[in-house]
Amino acid sequence: IPAHRTRDIERQAGYLRPEHCAPPPPRGTSDTMWFIRDGCGIVCAVITWLLVFYAEFVVMFVMLWPAKNVAYSLLNGVLFNSLAFLALASHARAMCTDPGAVPKGNATKEFIESLQLKPGQVVYKCPKCCSIKPDRAHHCSVCKRCIKKMDHHCPWVNNCVGENNQKYFVLFTLYIALISFHALAMVGFHFVVCFEEDWSKCSAFSAPATVILLILLCFEGLLFLIFTAIMFGTQVHSICSDETGIEQLKKEERKWLKKSKWMNMKVVFGHPFSVAWLNPFATPDHGKADVYQYIV
Repeated sequence: IPAHRTRDIERQAGYLRPEHCAPPPPRGTSDTMWFIRDGCGIVCAVITWLLVFYAEFVVMFVMLWPAKNVAYSLLNGVLFNSLAFLALASHARAMCTDPGAVPKGNATKEFIESLQLKPGQVVYKCPKCCSIKPDRAHHCSVCKRCIKKMDHHCPWVNNCVGENNQKYFVLFTLYIALISFHALAMVGFHFVVCFEEDWSKCSAFSAPATVILLILLCFEGLLFLIFTAIMFGTQVHSICSDETGIEQLKKEERKWLKKSKWMNMKVVFGHPFSVAWLNPFATPDHGKADVYQYIV
């Protein structure tokens, strides 16, 4: 009787061949940059940036630049540009951060023996990427890797949302929702002012062009405000309940320790609570967690 048992996650013993697995990379090493080469994801990511730049163009050159009130233009310009910068920075971090990929090809006999597992311990192995599957990890068909605490694969950030980049994805949805609301408020104010005055004094563009640009911005802002606000609320609820989107969808049995909502927030955004929670450039400290967690 072996000291430990191994089991394929899909229970297809003939599909996984550990002897064909490449040796795992040394633990503690990381790639220079994480980027998924998916055509659909890259197109969606580029569209996201273009839509933000379009909103930037309309806000600055259609509404704020021609405005007579300098204080109004300066205040709203600084606020909108700051939120837009934070949104794009959060998007870049969410896209180029390893979401928690399990080392590929580490399901070798030698590596499993080096883990020094306890007798009776069960190790799940993924037959698709030939890797040991930690608890709460799921295989992503787009990333072609097992991702720890995978919530979902988002084409808009061209990456999975997992253990290491969930903070950046939440900040991305938050800042996009804020700039969408801010843009809608400015569009409404601009329409009210321009209806009372001559359109030629409200914009450097012609009246028809100005109306079309503002309507398109209004449609974009409303659509993204609804989408990102819902996604932000869903993510916060998922973090507080410590249950990923896939786990909720599959109704998986809870086998991990239950923590308080505040502790779950600190696990994602970092210890301790600080203004760095809102900073996409601050890498969160997830606490002392074992890299490999197995179901017994």
